[in-house]
Amino acid sequence: MNILRRLFDFIYFASGALAAVSLVAILLLIVVQMVARWTGEVFPGAASYAGYAMAAASFLAFANALNRGAHIRVSVLLNALPAGPKRLLEIWCFGLAAAIAWYFTYYAYWFVYWSWKFNEVSQSQDATSLWIPQSVMVVGGGILAIALTDNLLYLIVKGEHRLTRDLVDQSFGE
Repeated sequence: MNILRRLFDFIYFASGALAAVSLVAILLLIVVQMVARWTGEVFPGAASYAGYAMAAASFLAFANALNRGAHIRVSVLLNALPAGPKRLLEIWCFGLAAAIAWYFTYYAYWFVYWSWKFNEVSQSQDATSLWIPQSVMVVGGGILAIALTDNLLYLIVKGEHRLTRDLVDQSFGE
């Protein structure tokens, strides 16, 4: 079981790292587009590629952000409840969130499949096959679904979830 825990933690961390790489890719695309504009050149599809990288950054960061407590969680009600009802409400919340994530991932997979089957391409100058950037949505959604299910099962078995809270980091966003 310890091997599975390390594998999941590695997957969550790796998806967060890939999200960070996607953010760097957005920066580089913007800089290259600026340089191209200054030199009178054209970088076709740069805005589309930046959009794809932004979607990748979002979807790949979901699971890592969840486990680090960076998702917005309204815990006013949870903090006011005694331990028993609080645990039941957390199980219900994780269960519902996991079901929605799996539902999304299932239909996102079919969305990507049909994009690939019909050879859909973007309407911009780059004419990228859309199944390629859409696949990141399926991967990120799947990793989020795994993370939510992981936390749900951990909550049921151990009595608490695995979400950590960095109050210092969160205080900068408020």
